[in-house]
Amino acid sequence: MNEKTLEKICAELASVLIGQKFGKIFSLSRFRLAIDFRLRDSAYFLLSVEPSAPRIYIITQRLRELEKQSKNPTPFILLLRSKLANSVLQTIEKLKDERVVRFAFAARNELGQAENYTLVAQLTGRSANLFLLDKNDFILDALRENFGIGQEIANKYAPPAKFNTKTRTGDEAEIFPQGEFKTLSEALDAHYQEIEAQKIFQSKAQSAQNKVNQEIKKREKLVGNLKNDLKQHGNAENWKRLGDLLLANLAMAKREGDKVFVTDFYDENTPIVEVEVEENLSLTEAAEKFFKRYTKARNAKGEISKRLKEVESQIAEFNFQKERLEEAIAEKDESILAEFLNETAEKPCSKTKEKQTENFTGARQFTSSDGFEILVGKRAKDNDYLTFRIAKSLDLWLHAADYSGSHVIIKNPNRQEISPKTLIEAAQIAAFYSQARTQTKVAVHYTQKKFVNKPKGAGAGLVSLASFKTILVEPKIFEQ
Repeated sequence: MNEKTLEKICAELASVLIGQKFGKIFSLSRFRLAIDFRLRDSAYFLLSVEPSAPRIYIITQRLRELEKQSKNPTPFILLLRSKLANSVLQTIEKLKDERVVRFAFAARNELGQAENYTLVAQLTGRSANLFLLDKNDFILDALRENFGIGQEIANKYAPPAKFNTKTRTGDEAEIFPQGEFKTLSEALDAHYQEIEAQKIFQSKAQSAQNKVNQEIKKREKLVGNLKNDLKQHGNAENWKRLGDLLLANLAMAKREGDKVFVTDFYDENTPIVEVEVEENLSLTEAAEKFFKRYTKARNAKGEISKRLKEVESQIAEFNFQKERLEEAIAEKDESILAEFLNETAEKPCSKTKEKQTENFTGARQFTSSDGFEILVGKRAKDNDYLTFRIAKSLDLWLHAADYSGSHVIIKNPNRQEISPKTLIEAAQIAAFYSQARTQTKVAVHYTQKKFVNKPKGAGAGLVSLASFKTILVEPKIFEQ
């Protein structure tokens, strides 16, 4: 607010506030408050010393809304209530050539003795502040901590030093246009409300953009993980070929340590091929191991390819939504923003969730050697319910890698460190309740439940992992 605008608003405030009693204070934000001077028509005095927009004027707002916005009072607000409650506003004075306004109050202390206080609204940008002065103009307290001569508690008040002495001209020096509003307060209130609405819109827009970008980034990371998993499984046909070569050369193969030299009968030139085989394995056992890797790589290729297609489809959908969001932001469409920011599902309250856990019959229950509860989903729908309705964010989630199977949850209500023994036991259960049950060793993914997501449109039991680790275990159920 420039000085001319401030002069006019002070005259307007004087016409309605002088002679009124100081009432309730509403702390609307850290540096913005509303004071009830018991005016008619739900009118309140707004005083803001926010550095970006210091201002004073009358606002019209319902008491219930002010109470809803009001924050816990600061020590300064409590002091104002103590000293100024029921005091009468005597004068409003704007200091000459300063954006500083003094509000003089006549009050009475606990003994009924008359006392005078001054509330100083310093509307000076970065040094904006609100001071309570005694009758001799010494600072009793301030809303913000300021430094400098006349700006610190226990000092005699003086306006802040001026560092820019240039005379302001043109639009900056003009009175804020009142337009068709009845009062300057109404015009100022409409102006600052519009600025606030723009800030809120921009904040929501940024939140919505962050949300969409995070979803895209999360899936792009998942694509990378899936491709890496596929690469680690190797070429299925190559594993089968090595197994076939070993079986075809059982009588003729030559071994040198962990190397086996065999004739490649599947190549028209029948070259000698070197195959790496563990020294303690027979050729038959090694061939069997290659065939298992072939089966695993073949199955993984089909499953991972399917998941890649789903995730890439989701990325395309989110990119489309991102374009739609950018159009909504450009068009200031708040309804589209609200659609992006709304939660997809209501979170059940803790009591309801506890009741759901007690009534849930779709999981097998185990207790680990170290006393942790382990839950195992029975069917695909049970897996979803167990993971997304029963499990909490810090519970541990497990599932056999590259095979269909049960979701397994290690409950961790006390946020303890889950022991390696419990992890192995839960992983063995996850391997046992999967299609990999007959394998000698099974890879099991594990992660905290907060990293488990349900892709849009995915079937029952299908999830995506933002982050995970893998453990190799034997499928079995430990003795209870």
